[in-house]
Amino acid sequence: MKDSIALSGAPYTARAAAQPQTRPIVTTWLYTVAVMVALMVVVGGYVRLSRSGLSIVEWNAITGVVPPLTAQAWQEEFAKYQQSPEYQKVNAGMSLDEYKSIFYVEYVHRLIARLVGLVLALPLAYFLLRGFIPWRQSGVYIGIGALFLFQAFMGWFMVASGLVDRPSVSHYRLTAHLLTALALLALCLWTALNHTYRITPAQPGVRVRLASLGLVLTAVVLLQITYGGLTAGLKAGHVSNTWPLMFGYLVPPGLLALIEPWWRNLVDSLATVQFIHRWLAFVVLTLAYVVYRRAAGDDSLRSARTGAATLVAIVSVQILLGISVVLFDVTLPLALLHQATAITLFAAAIFLNHRLIHATA
Repeated sequence: MKDSIALSGAPYTARAAAQPQTRPIVTTWLYTVAVMVALMVVVGGYVRLSRSGLSIVEWNAITGVVPPLTAQAWQEEFAKYQQSPEYQKVNAGMSLDEYKSIFYVEYVHRLIARLVGLVLALPLAYFLLRGFIPWRQSGVYIGIGALFLFQAFMGWFMVASGLVDRPSVSHYRLTAHLLTALALLALCLWTALNHTYRITPAQPGVRVRLASLGLVLTAVVLLQITYGGLTAGLKAGHVSNTWPLMFGYLVPPGLLALIEPWWRNLVDSLATVQFIHRWLAFVVLTLAYVVYRRAAGDDSLRSARTGAATLVAIVSVQILLGISVVLFDVTLPLALLHQATAITLFAAAIFLNHRLIHATA
């Protein structure tokens, strides 16, 4: 007997009648914003790996759109950077031309963020004013805008942590910045999927246990990406470049005894964080395969089954990339591809959950 709860058609009939047809342009806009957020995260990864993120020591929302244009302006900008911990402790003696190369990387990153803000805000205002999005249904869209503003704040909050007395940003703030971007991506994608897959009176029902397992899978994916953020922030990927052994052990001794109290090792110890990030990936793979197998025999879950199969494939590729990143000591192309695949994996998990919760053939 299948674990399911029948959803009566009446509530959905009323809901469908109450909701006007969403214009395709709104759905396209949501998918566009989601893709741009994903791109922004990948570019952010390049900024981090190229050590460019602390090159601009001020946040000027308006005037910062234009880079320095004169020799004097460049000298003034460089002088500000020379007061930062990164210059004094890492890049002392850097030339102006070398500074320009990292400045422009961070500048492009901030420019992309501004562009995402415009692509989000201007169409949203237009859709609301023209009635493409009814005001009574505007809450989620305004929430997307508010989350973007919070994401921008988290970006500067992260950068600020590396401008006081340390030549790097807080790994906690970096991870929070990443997770906020993922929340924005998820909200855009989920809302777009709601428009793409309309809920109708013929909705066959939600498989409760399978849908719950899908949520558990997504939670573990999110935890794995969180540990990816901690690994990146701590630069823990460089701790060991062997696999599957670390320091000659499958499970290195003392992983919870390197820092006191013991629980801090879970988030602050480079070796422990890398170890968890390595093996949590296989938990994700196992859960994804279980979801796929459980959805395989239900004809009403064809799209969910496809989503689960895709997730298994992406996790498998991601594990191979992760191993390669370790073996090749975090080379930039592999590390960037690893991060981009993680974003793809998260998006696939969102799609899978949507299909499990709103199970349709």
